[in-house]
This record gives sequence, C-alpha cells and structure tokens, in this order.
Amino acid sequence: GCTHIDTLLLTINNSDTVYENATACDSYLWNGNTYTQSGTYNWTSQNVLGCDSVVILNLIINYSTTSTQNVVSCDSYSWNGITYDSSGVYTWQGTNSNGCDSTATLNLTINYSTSSLHTNTSCDSYTWPINGLMYTNSGIYTSTSINASGCTHIDTLLLTINNSDTVYENATACDSYLWNGNTYTQSG
Repeated sequence: GCTHIDTLLLTINNSDTVYENATACDSYLWNGNTYTQSGTYNWTSQNVLGCDSVVILNLIINYSTTSTQNVVSCDSYSWNGITYDSSGVYTWQGTNSNGCDSTATLNLTINYSTSSLHTNTSCDSYTWPINGLMYTNSGIYTSTSINASGCTHIDTLLLTINNSDTVYENATACDSYLWNGNTYTQSG
C-alpha cells in the first residue's frame, strides 16, 4: 500500500538520412550494385547507434557516344586535324560535351584526280576535240573536266602550229610557159 516509483532511463537514438550526389559515365557501382540510368536510389543499413541509416543517392548517368561517317573525297580529306590521302577506316577518340568518352569512326573512300597529255602538230589551226576550241598559235592549253570517279581531270595539249606560206614568182615568156607540169598560154 505504499508508493512505488519506477524510473526509466531512456536513450532515444535517431535514425539518420544521408544524401549523396554522384555523376558518372555509362555506369556507377554503389554498395555492390551497378546502375546504368540516372535516378534516385536508396540503401538502408544501421548506423553506429544501431538505428536505421538511409542513404539516398541522387545519380546522374551521362553516356559515352559513338558516331560513324561515310565520306567519299577527291585526293585527300581532312578530319579532326589530320589529312588522309588514302581510303580506309579511321577512328578518333575524345571527350563529348558531358565529359564522357566519344569515339568517331570515319569510313573514307579516296578517289583520285587524273590527267592526260596530248601532243599535236597542225597547219594554220587546230580544233581540239576535247573542248571544241580552235587554236591558231602554238602553245600549251588545258581543259578541265570531271572523271568517272567525280574528281578533276585535266587534259593538257602541247600544240605546234606550222603556218602555210605564200611565195610569189614573176615570169615572162613567149607564146607559152611550163610551170609545175602545166602549160600556160595566156598571161594571168
């Protein structure tokens, strides 16, 4: 029938929440799990006081990029600061705008320009079939066109023009005159 006093010595330990922010390229390994997409992820464990500890991960996943270009060019092609003069498959690796790997592949076909040299000697004038132009003077002439590969073709003409000449002869004869196998009986 007397007073009884109960005394409680109480310690309240609090759970805690921890926030982590992470940015990664392509994937992120966290607490034994690999994540490949951006998102919010939770992981629960116990803190040092034995209470729940929740870790919240705010994850941003950026991705590596790849690209492929198919290019046909004449004689050479400049790509990422390098000039290529033969066909082939070339790669370039760098960093994209998100700071992740960027791999570019170039499938390059190089076609080549061509040329031809023509030599001709003609009297008085020459009409060149390549361009249809008539020339009356000796010289070096060029004509530019496109070859079957779509590249430049240059024809060069080394032309010698020999000019015809006229010679005047004066003759006086009696009755007839024999000239170059012909007999003439009249002045003219």
